[in-house]
Amino acid sequence: MCSKVIMVDRNPPQLNEVVVDAANHVVGRLASIVAKWALEGRRVVIVNAEKAVVTGDFNMVLNWYKTRISEWLTHYNPEKVGPKIPRKPDRILRRVIRGMLPRKETRGKQAYKRIRVFMGVPPQYINVDKVIIRGALLSIKPGAKYATLEELWSHIEPKQYEAWRKAREAWETKMAKLKKAEGEGKGGSA
Repeated sequence: MCSKVIMVDRNPPQLNEVVVDAANHVVGRLASIVAKWALEGRRVVIVNAEKAVVTGDFNMVLNWYKTRISEWLTHYNPEKVGPKIPRKPDRILRRVIRGMLPRKETRGKQAYKRIRVFMGVPPQYINVDKVIIRGALLSIKPGAKYATLEELWSHIEPKQYEAWRKAREAWETKMAKLKKAEGEGKGGSA
């Protein structure tokens, strides 16, 4: 069974659970559309969150985010135990979506619970049809500056990123071996 890609503008397909592939989607545009779908009552699953992009020069984005993380030292907060700022791509994307929901109201809380964000593609969503939103795609032009959430994470937390990258590579080689073994099994019996 092979999954297919469904291209939509802003209106979701008539599915109860929409699986969105976040690769090459601009974070803010994707978040606003997903928040709207969740408020309409749909469950939304976002995969490949690490491949979503933030527009702007990479150094500017990185410095802005590092400054945001480090500047919580105030008169009221001398130990820097302030708001927890997400660093992993799936958490960053989920936090951006949360900012576009009326999260203090009941309907906003319920909508937030209907949203799930993953790095990579979990096994249960490999063969599911993925949605790509045209209005949120990055229009790549010569000289366009952008940074993926994965690149941002690799500069903020290099140790955690390397551990995740090694685990992902091991999983991909394992899946490639399984596919190869299945192919040989089918070819030998025919």
